[in-house]
Amino acid sequence: MKTLAKLLFTIQLILLMIAAASAAWAHSFPEQESPAAGETVATAPSQVTIKYDAPIEKLFDSLRVLDAAGQDKTAGAPQVSDDGHELSVHVSTLGPGQYTVQWRVVCIDTHHTEGSYIFTVK
Repeated sequence: MKTLAKLLFTIQLILLMIAAASAAWAHSFPEQESPAAGETVATAPSQVTIKYDAPIEKLFDSLRVLDAAGQDKTAGAPQVSDDGHELSVHVSTLGPGQYTVQWRVVCIDTHHTEGSYIFTVK
């Protein structure tokens, strides 16, 4: 009986360690963008927002919107939502054309992720 109890305890301990390790390896990746990656919009957005699958640090974020010539079209600093899952930035008036959104965040577990995507204004 003691052997069975030790075995069950060991299994529970291993499962707990696996769960803790999985949480420690988390990264923040985009779940949803507005405008969406690859989207063509009829009306230019006044801001760009990215929703992440895990909370991000408020002090280490970057979100820029660049036109086809590489000019920065962001208007102000990026803002992180209270729950830490959304990063948004206002943009200046966007004319027709292709725009690149560049983002860089640090997850609350200190892992750094970055990426970019394109959307088009008709």
